[in-house]
Amino acid sequence: MTLHHLLLDTDIGSDVDDALALGVLLGSPEQARVEAVTTVYGDTLLRARLAHRLAALAGHDLTVVPGAEETLSGKEVWWAGHEGRAFTGLESEPVRDDVPAHRFLVDAVLARPGELDIMGIAPQANLAHAIAHEPGFAPAVRTLYLMGGHFAPDAGPEHNIVSDITAARTVFASGIPTVITGLEITRRVRIGRDGIERIRAAGRYGAALAREIDAWTGFTGEGWSVPHDPITALSMLCPELYETENGTVTVDDEGRTVFHRDPEGPVRLVVDADLGAVAEEIVTRIERAGNTP
Repeated sequence: MTLHHLLLDTDIGSDVDDALALGVLLGSPEQARVEAVTTVYGDTLLRARLAHRLAALAGHDLTVVPGAEETLSGKEVWWAGHEGRAFTGLESEPVRDDVPAHRFLVDAVLARPGELDIMGIAPQANLAHAIAHEPGFAPAVRTLYLMGGHFAPDAGPEHNIVSDITAARTVFASGIPTVITGLEITRRVRIGRDGIERIRAAGRYGAALAREIDAWTGFTGEGWSVPHDPITALSMLCPELYETENGTVTVDDEGRTVFHRDPEGPVRLVVDADLGAVAEEIVTRIERAGNTP
């Protein structure tokens, strides 16, 4: 079983799926060690404090570094407005603010070349800044796991890509070995009411996630949000549940992603998954994170 030493790059705090993905990772100690978290897109200090609080509720004192607030493309940041409101006293959460997130990523990866994986579940300004800042960064990343894009025929743009087209193009052009999960896969996974209640019962962390679920569903008016980011987390943890194809990815001026099949391409696109097993693994691992003493 592979142990992944991981840097998590996230816009945690809007859609609940980032927080759920963190739970999946923290509930997989035999497979994933979250070395640090970087936050991106909008009020990244608030996002960083929220990430630290959630991890602490699961018994982890994570290094969290706030990163790029603005997009490289200049597109205005989308902000829901409910971020962090389910918690009090977030200003007391310790974060690492002595170094920009992209410099932190560069330093961490170059200190251990070929050893660290990165999981990007957000717009990609931090990653693009790191690639531009240090030419040795991209070759030193072990594998990049991305949630982003929509690769179905005639599909429209996906949030993480269209929010910062410039950053996404930089990342895809970098040659980093990448596994990417798009909307055509993530939208096929549903966690039912029983799964939600299992999460809610999973200790202080599960209760906190339930508040985040309630905030998001209150915002959207839907009964449940699709667990996009946890599905990406499991593409690293349980690759046997996924089918991938190799190729490259380009992004057009509207933010639509196109996959070009190429056996030698650096990108592995998830093209199918055992959806029932994936949904169960998400809930089980979050339960484990919340119920660990």
